[in-house]
Amino acid sequence: MRGRREPDDDLSLHELIDGPTEALTAETLAAALEPTSGSRTRIDLPRMPAVGALNRRALLGALPGPRGGRRGSGLPTVELAVSGVTVDRARLADYDRVCGFRLSDRLPGTFPHVLGFPLSLRVMTLPAFPLPLTGLVHVGNRITVHRPTTADEKLDFIAYAENLRPHDRGRQVDVVLVGSIDGEKVWEGVSTYLGRERKPGGGDRGGRPDAPVGTARWRVEPRVGTEYARVSGDHNPIHTSRLGARLFGFHRPIAHGMWSKARCLAALENRLPDSYAVEVAFKLPVPLPSTVNFALLPDGGFALHDSRGRPHLAGSVRPHPAGSVRPHPAV
Repeated sequence: MRGRREPDDDLSLHELIDGPTEALTAETLAAALEPTSGSRTRIDLPRMPAVGALNRRALLGALPGPRGGRRGSGLPTVELAVSGVTVDRARLADYDRVCGFRLSDRLPGTFPHVLGFPLSLRVMTLPAFPLPLTGLVHVGNRITVHRPTTADEKLDFIAYAENLRPHDRGRQVDVVLVGSIDGEKVWEGVSTYLGRERKPGGGDRGGRPDAPVGTARWRVEPRVGTEYARVSGDHNPIHTSRLGARLFGFHRPIAHGMWSKARCLAALENRLPDSYAVEVAFKLPVPLPSTVNFALLPDGGFALHDSRGRPHLAGSVRPHPAGSVRPHPAV
């Protein structure tokens, strides 16, 4: 006799968007729950998932036993899609202020990431996603801006996971988010996450290079965590609560990695071409409050480090696919 499926494995549209609607077909449900080597099945959602429900799902997924659900050994073979996502201009203005961008109807290169973040989060809470969301470490992010977008344009988003691979501390996976307008891909983001697992013989970090000379110094106040959480929808308590941070091993809250990237990109705003790619590797977290040094490197890269020279972030920006970066003004 077949056992009753746990609620977390019942992948209906009700579960996906936290609202009543029709269930998925048996074929699509099987594709979502059982990783295979075949092509991905597209699931169109009527609206962005509710982040609060996804956070609750993530906490349940971290529990031991049946309530924690099961984890796949591969990747979900679905891609989730939401069409016609509009920009709230008040939210955009708040985002610009929190991250240091000029107030404008033109979207910062990092803003589509927060627009589509609930869809990416839903991919990471699918039953077949191989790593529990709680405890995942965001180690890198690559964004490609194919052309400028403005607040009056509606974006269609697709999110999926790919490239599950071993790492000396566990496993890494890429979560891809693609933004299109009228069938034209205008933006793409790839976030790399590390699932830390107990494995013998960790990798050798080697020596740490000298910190680059700072171009600017920024004071990062505690409110950055709560303000960025409000505009981004990422309410992970390690960013907003001292108690929440301590539960995950931090003495105090830490800034969102994507805030750090956005703040650096804002410092480069005047020299960015219309089409570019910006990639960062996240190093040590930025504790709140703290003082950080931003450095523009001779090779066109940039870095963020603390007052002792320890790295928080290392990044690069380049024209895509062609073009030139304008001369860098004073930061």
